[in-house]
Amino acid sequence: MLRARGRLISLEAPLLMGVLNVTPDSFSDGGRYLDPEAAVTQACAMVEQGAGLIDIGAESSRPGSDPVDQDEEIRRLIPVVKEVCRRVPVPVSIDTTKARVARLALEEGAAIVNDISALRFDPQMGAVVAEAGAGLVLMHMQGTPKTMQQAPSYGDVVQEVRQFFVERIVAAGEAGIGPEQILLDPGIGFGKNLSHNLLLLAQLDAFVPLGRPILVGVSRKAFIGQVLDRPVGDRLMGTAAAVAVAILHGARVLRVHDVGLMRDVVKVVEAIKSYQPSALSQKLNADG
Repeated sequence: MLRARGRLISLEAPLLMGVLNVTPDSFSDGGRYLDPEAAVTQACAMVEQGAGLIDIGAESSRPGSDPVDQDEEIRRLIPVVKEVCRRVPVPVSIDTTKARVARLALEEGAAIVNDISALRFDPQMGAVVAEAGAGLVLMHMQGTPKTMQQAPSYGDVVQEVRQFFVERIVAAGEAGIGPEQILLDPGIGFGKNLSHNLLLLAQLDAFVPLGRPILVGVSRKAFIGQVLDRPVGDRLMGTAAAVAVAILHGARVLRVHDVGLMRDVVKVVEAIKSYQPSALSQKLNADG
């Protein structure tokens, strides 16, 4: 369960978070939804396809990208947030590291702040989230988007990400953000090489004991291209495989571009999981 601005969002079944980039330079769909009406149309389409959340971002965080000026981020983002919040029935998440941007988006009806810096880049972000009672995604990233893929290094990537989560949950609590407001994102592709990404997915269940839902974003990412030797536009099947593995290892929110197709992946994985011995035993006991 996630609490976000008075809403209780059930995560009993995995939830799809549809990605909506209002940027000219995102790695996957940059420039397609710069027009506010096109962005709103896409958000509505993703909800119809099965998205339970919409995540809107106006600053690309692809490897090597430069920060976007705050005023430009606001210019791109806020008109879209306002209209999407008015027209879709699901909670809206804002992908930003800037407190002022988050505050304005929350004022327009956004429910969740997806902060790839985990409250580290803007000292005011925690207070903004706490005041609004918003949901918060705490994501792990080594470095910044500009530098994160310059030879990332770990002793034990799983344990280091786990310790990072422990520390950021404490920091969020000190800002007045309750654990029930928090999602944890291991940051696949954010300051990790291929081995790091594969290890994190293979051992994702190491984060489950922390007691907060896990969000995973693998959609069309470079590690899939490395495994398959495929360009961004030809990574759909690889994305489906990674999404399935993430669910099996404990992910409750999947951040994806191809909502309709990934909905089918979720349905099949959940059907299979329902026949695992532990789940089947619970089902038989309930029937009896």
